[in-house]
Amino acid sequence: MSLNKEEILAQNHSAQPPRLGLVWPILFAVLFFFSVVAAFGISHDTTAEGLEVHRVVEELQLPSHSAQEVVETEASETHKFWREERIQRGDIVSTILVRLGVDDPEATSYLSQARGVRSLYQLRPGRSVRAVTTSEGRLEQLTYLNTNGKRLLVERTPEGFRATEKIPDVEARISQSSGEIATSLFGATDAAGLHENIAIQLADIFSSDIDFNRDLRTGDRFAVVYEANYAHGEFVGVGRVVTAEFTNRGKTYRAVYFENKKGRGGYYTPDGKNVRKAFLRSPLAFSRITSRYTNSRFHPILRKWVAHRGIDYGARTGTPVRATADGWVKFAGRKGSYGKLVTLRHANGYSTRYAHLSRFAKSTRRGKRVSQGQVIGYVGRTGRATGPHLHYEFLANGVHRNPATLALPPGPPITPDLRDEFQSVAAVKLKRLDLLGDTNLALLD
Repeated sequence: MSLNKEEILAQNHSAQPPRLGLVWPILFAVLFFFSVVAAFGISHDTTAEGLEVHRVVEELQLPSHSAQEVVETEASETHKFWREERIQRGDIVSTILVRLGVDDPEATSYLSQARGVRSLYQLRPGRSVRAVTTSEGRLEQLTYLNTNGKRLLVERTPEGFRATEKIPDVEARISQSSGEIATSLFGATDAAGLHENIAIQLADIFSSDIDFNRDLRTGDRFAVVYEANYAHGEFVGVGRVVTAEFTNRGKTYRAVYFENKKGRGGYYTPDGKNVRKAFLRSPLAFSRITSRYTNSRFHPILRKWVAHRGIDYGARTGTPVRATADGWVKFAGRKGSYGKLVTLRHANGYSTRYAHLSRFAKSTRRGKRVSQGQVIGYVGRTGRATGPHLHYEFLANGVHRNPATLALPPGPPITPDLRDEFQSVAAVKLKRLDLLGDTNLALLD
């Protein structure tokens, strides 16, 4: 069937326009094709014209010395090293030097002969010796905190080694511990890892209520918060007991240290009463009673029954004797069977006697004022005595009384004007003691 021109034109004008869904894929295909061709055209035989090229030139500043001089300087520089070794039991200076890496005959010779380094030969286990050495083992500096609390410094100088000692700056840190009495207070504090000075302070604080010569029992307990002193990170000793607790025969005693604005301090109970009585229970910190107060005892020298109006404390010759209360020296000298005797006069008609002394303290002279706990003399065996001991007498208005059973008058309490300040300070210190007690109970559980 043949179609004329008019029919064909009529069909073309009457035809529907094509769908866009078929046009877009074709268009993308064409564009992709030409892009590939263009890419191949650029990568072959096409020169990039019209691109600007800039040359950048910078001058580098070289050091004034040559590379050879740099090598020589680095080779001649000696590296120095800090070393530290903790002292062990049995250590001597030579073994410490070996562990410190010191290979220096000159230093070894100096440390073995110089008078200024003698404290280095009293090495205390647990402390440290620090040294600065070169990579070849040459000693440049050595330091050690000696047993006297001073820091020994040995330095190499152009003229040779030099040794100096000085007291280091001390930092007080608050520490705490507790323990239980098995044999003695010293044994308990030692088992708890505490310095012996803590035992002495505890006995002194509670000496008005507890006679540590005869009142301690197995199972008694203590808890203590105290100052531990450190110098350059090393423990160097203990300071003051801050607060303490002691349980003796089921009764618990507590003490808090408080110091007023004038710098006078003491220990008080949590409610502000003075822990110390007007008199100490014993004139000796630690001893044993060899003869008690009695109306009749057989005298070992007189060989007859007589009254013993005092208490005898057995102790080594030279043991310090303390004044049991504040007072004045009424007599200091020899007196018959008493031997060397000190008599103190106290307030309210009280007086005390200390007999058989080996010698007097330098400050113990008639008319001199003494404070409670002050050393007034030393144990001996002068006068009528079979061995070294202290004979102690207590008199009220000239009448002998038994100091072991006497109800002693209390010391002065916190005054009303300081009560608020004391309670604020005590609350903080006692809280730490309470936490220590809670920790101990948790460990026991």
